[in-house]
Amino acid sequence: MGEVKKLSYYVNGNYKISSTEKYTDAFDPSTGEVIARVPCCTEEEIEEAIGAARAAYPGWAATPVRKRMEILYRLRGLLEAHREELTMSVALENGKAWAEAEGDVLKAQEGTEQALSAPSLLMGDSLMDTSKGFDTVLYREPLGVFAGIVPFNFPAMIPMGWMAPMCIACGNTLVLKAATFTPQTCMRIAELYKEAGLPDGVINIVTCSRKEAEIFLRHPDIRGITFVGSTSVGKHIYSTAAANGKRVQALCEAKNHALVLKDAPLERTAAGIINAAFGCAGERCMALPVVVAEEEIADALAEQIVERAERLRVGPAYDRLTELGPVVNAGHRESILQWIETGIREGARLVLDGRGVKVEGYEKGFYVGPTIFDHVKPGMTVGEREIFGPVLCIKRVKSFEEGLKIMNANPFANGSVIYTQSGYHAREFVRHTDGGMVGVNVGIPVPVGMFPFNGHKQSFFGDLHCLGKDGFHFYTEGKVVTSRWFDEEEKKAAAVSTWDGTI
Repeated sequence: MGEVKKLSYYVNGNYKISSTEKYTDAFDPSTGEVIARVPCCTEEEIEEAIGAARAAYPGWAATPVRKRMEILYRLRGLLEAHREELTMSVALENGKAWAEAEGDVLKAQEGTEQALSAPSLLMGDSLMDTSKGFDTVLYREPLGVFAGIVPFNFPAMIPMGWMAPMCIACGNTLVLKAATFTPQTCMRIAELYKEAGLPDGVINIVTCSRKEAEIFLRHPDIRGITFVGSTSVGKHIYSTAAANGKRVQALCEAKNHALVLKDAPLERTAAGIINAAFGCAGERCMALPVVVAEEEIADALAEQIVERAERLRVGPAYDRLTELGPVVNAGHRESILQWIETGIREGARLVLDGRGVKVEGYEKGFYVGPTIFDHVKPGMTVGEREIFGPVLCIKRVKSFEEGLKIMNANPFANGSVIYTQSGYHAREFVRHTDGGMVGVNVGIPVPVGMFPFNGHKQSFFGDLHCLGKDGFHFYTEGKVVTSRWFDEEEKKAAAVSTWDGTI
């Protein structure tokens, strides 16, 4: 193995070598080999990136929205043309199995396509004669510089699908704090933005620690922050940045549950659960780590799930036959293994053990096999806290009502799912679940980009979610203009009412 490359940061359309002495190793999770050294940018370099975004903002905000769309349209074509390259980048630095890595890239493309709706969705409202002779118009305008703080688990979709396209489509500029473990896909797409014609400084990318990222929360030039990550950090970002007058959307942890009723078709339900629980190695906030099964079918369902999980092909991310790839790094694998030990100590029944899985030829990779606990009881933390790995918990209940109560007791409410053929129970579930994204016989109820990513409770902090109309409103503010044009008689008026004719 040759010398490992040192990454740079991206500011004002160019890569720059950081002056830092602090670097973090980024790995190929499939092999365990170091593939890059990632800089912890200095506070001065964070300021430089913010300054570049601030300088680019006036010109970009003044660019007509149709001209912005021309750039995004060209970008969409470049994402399509470079799909295989970007898929390999995601697989190499994150460890997603090939089809999952390709989906990550396609979701970045979907977010770009949704941003192309800006000319319609940035339209305001108007009314003539709101009071006699008075006309009122509402415009939507950009705010300025935004900061995006990105997790490791979707290197393409989150920074370049959820954040960048809509932010810049609305006329803002952006500083992205890329994930230290997985920054390279994001930076490659930034190059494609430049190729598409994006002016320098509209998107800037840094890598740093939490200490340097604190600058974003208080910086007077940052108008808003979009964040995806842990609940503890999300709460801190929300409270600190909001106290400093900034808009915040903080998308946080989850512990999504699926309620399986006795009338559900077991084979198809088990297939959906396998995909939702173990896809992306469980490293997604819309994973399905808990199944709540009615007792009458719980044994049969558990048997089906275990049989299917045992057949999953564990292997390197870039082998296109792999069904379950590695987790992102050794530290995260160790965290998952500790959670498995916790489940055993708490008394849950370990019916499939993914510890110690080895992949021939890739023995140093960061693999955890599919792991299943059955008879998980209320109060067991393994069934209540986010593990973010390929670990599934099965809880058993006597009825629909008991299952719904258990699900709603969880402090997180990103997604919730029901498997049933009963229209009545499906409707009751949709009405009464706390989940913000609900699936009826859909294991991963992530809506397409024209709808918001709609977490509730401890899974989200803020008022406007990412994507959908919420996203366009988050990145803009309304300006209401009331106009009055004088006729010849009004020009001669010597007095004006207290309310100036507006009532």
